[in-house]
Amino acid sequence: MARGLHKAAPNAVIATFPMADGGEGTTEAIVAALGGEARQAVVTGPMGDPVTAVYGIIDGGRTAVIEVAAASGLPLVEKERRNPLLATSYGTGELIRSALREGCRKIILGLGGSATVDGGVGMAQALGIRFLDAAGEPVGFGGGQLERIARIDNSAAEPLLRDAEFVLTCDVTNPICGPLGAAAVFGPQKGADAVMVERLDKGLRHAAQLLADRFKEDVFTIPGLGAAGGLALPLKAFASAEMVPGANMVMEITGLYEALANADLVLTGEGATDDQTAYGKVVSAIAAAASAKQVPVVCLSGALGRGSEQLYALGVTAMFSIMNRPMSLEEAFKESETLIEQAAENIGRLFIRA
Repeated sequence: MARGLHKAAPNAVIATFPMADGGEGTTEAIVAALGGEARQAVVTGPMGDPVTAVYGIIDGGRTAVIEVAAASGLPLVEKERRNPLLATSYGTGELIRSALREGCRKIILGLGGSATVDGGVGMAQALGIRFLDAAGEPVGFGGGQLERIARIDNSAAEPLLRDAEFVLTCDVTNPICGPLGAAAVFGPQKGADAVMVERLDKGLRHAAQLLADRFKEDVFTIPGLGAAGGLALPLKAFASAEMVPGANMVMEITGLYEALANADLVLTGEGATDDQTAYGKVVSAIAAAASAKQVPVVCLSGALGRGSEQLYALGVTAMFSIMNRPMSLEEAFKESETLIEQAAENIGRLFIRA
């Protein structure tokens, strides 16, 4: 985008900011902005295979930045193996445990891009919390096990959880269950058919009710609890956890809010813009911030899908696909940098002459 704008306006001052909304790229954006360091750990992937996950350390070692996607992400699972009835968030719990034992007392946890719909049970299992069936035996991994839970035992939970502070960055406002919940909206992306979605939603409702009864909190109305397959559910129950809009937090950390005060034009984008974009994702968050400063916002995307027109009401001035001809998805990925640059140049030329 910057190269394209520079071609159209060689004398313009162009500033670039890393952005993310709690999903993939959140750790990289925050670590780059604050001068932190990256760490690696081998953990349990969503389908039980070992994966190498990267997380960040900032604030002099006191804070860890962890993405659910790094350990439990959808891209870690081949398309034909995706099955949220089996997929677990256990690896995310292992990353949290590792960070806590390194001395981190604050965990910024990016809720996005997961392959799981297990209500965070796998993550909690890695942190020592036991989910037992009617016979008193631990349930297994995956969203298909949620309906078997009869009792929750936190007597052997990781002791460091008691003093930990969790900031849960979230890019959606979906509840834990129901027509707009984790299973119904995001389950199909993760390999769930209609029958699986119904079973997963029932399991999430059951697990959430157990926690609601125990901790006397109405978890069913908490916005965003459906993110990452309901992963935040146990953290709301067993730790100090606050949910915040991921994109807004990253904008504040990177300095984008301040830069908007002197901006004439903002370019942003994503792979596909559709009806989900309006629910707190990067484009909608940037549009809201920029429109408050009366700065025009142009969105560049690989595809403009159904419902993308909702973004006009949120502050997006115009949206364009970067495609310049019919092409396969493979071609689009291969040529994406050139396509983005060309589209940004055209927008720059139009804006300068407007």
